[in-house]
Amino acid sequence: MRTLLKVTIPVETGNRTIQDGTLSGVMDQMMNRIKPEAAYALTEDGKRTVLIFFDMKDPSEIPPIAEPFFMKLNAAVQFSPVMNPQELQAGLGKAAKDF
Repeated sequence: MRTLLKVTIPVETGNRTIQDGTLSGVMDQMMNRIKPEAAYALTEDGKRTVLIFFDMKDPSEIPPIAEPFFMKLNAAVQFSPVMNPQELQAGLGKAAKDF
């Protein structure tokens, strides 16, 4: 299932982990593990945030993906299923049949 992983890093932790190299190391490790369809970095509510879109094959992937962000970056982590435009159209077609 196409999934959005949102990682929000506290400012103080981000500052420290940029200086000691941990942040770039964790991001490299996780990008290699997840192999995202797309990934974007931004600020949200004044915090460093990364949006990663990837294919989650099984919910058992959640702990090995989330824990490095929790443990090494003190990050908040959210997983959300997402759709591309074609999937949305297919879903709307199915929903329309129910009405």
